[in-house]
Amino acid sequence: MTKYDAYVICTSPRSGSTLLCRLLAATSVAGNPASYFHRPSVDEWAAKLGVAPEEAATEREVLKAGFRAAVLKGSNGTGIFGLRLQAHSFGFFREKLAVLYPEELSDTERFRRAFGATLFVHLTRPDKIEQAVSYLKAQQTGLWHMAPDGTELERLAPHKEPSYDSNEIQACAETMAVYDDDWNHWFASEGIEPVCITYDDLSADPLEILRYLLDCLGIDRAAADGIEPSVKKLADSTNQDWVARYRSEQVSI
Repeated sequence: MTKYDAYVICTSPRSGSTLLCRLLAATSVAGNPASYFHRPSVDEWAAKLGVAPEEAATEREVLKAGFRAAVLKGSNGTGIFGLRLQAHSFGFFREKLAVLYPEELSDTERFRRAFGATLFVHLTRPDKIEQAVSYLKAQQTGLWHMAPDGTELERLAPHKEPSYDSNEIQACAETMAVYDDDWNHWFASEGIEPVCITYDDLSADPLEILRYLLDCLGIDRAAADGIEPSVKKLADSTNQDWVARYRSEQVSI
C-alpha cells in the first residue's frame, strides 16, 4: 500500500522529467504525472483540463474544478496523483493554491489539502552548461522529445538549424541555476526534505531510478519490471561540440 496520496516532481526544463513521468505512468500503478498547471494562466489550466466554468463562476470555483480534474487525470484510477511542476511557473501556482486554501498558513498544508499526503521529488541536472545547451538547441530546432525509434514526440516549431551562441548559453545556465536555488529555498522554508534525483543518474539507469522512486512511494518495485524507456536522449555531437567550445572559451578568457 502506498505511503502517499500524491507526489510532485519539482524540476526545471531539460532535466529528464518527461522520461521520468513516462516511466512512472507506464507502471500503471503510480498515477499519470504531467504538467497539469504548466503555464501561469488559470484560463489555460481550465482549457487543458477540459473545465468549462460558467460565466459567473468565481476564480476559486474555477480553481476547485480545475484541481479536481487534474487529480482525476493525474491519478488515472491508480489511487495516487502525479504532478510535474516547473520552476518558472511555480510562483503563480503557489499564488493560486493560496486562493484555493486561504485559511492555511503554509504551502505544505495547502498541498496536503489539495492532494493529500504528498511526496516531493527534486529532479535536477547538475551540469548547467549541458542543461543550457540542451534547452537552447531544443528551442532552435523546435524538437523537444523523441521516441527511441526516432518518432517525434514533441515538436513546438518547424525545424531550424541550431546556431551556437555563448552569451545565450551563459544566460540560460544562470537561469537554470536560479531555478534550482528557488526550489531549494522553498524546500527549506517549508521544512521539506525532498527525494533528490539527478538527470545523470536517471539517464544512466532509468529503471533503477524508477524502482527507487517506487520504493519511496511505498509501491512494489516489481511494478518497474519489463518497462522500457519511451524517450530517446537527444544529445548528439552538436551538444558535445557546443559544451566543449563554451568551456574552452571560458578557460581562455
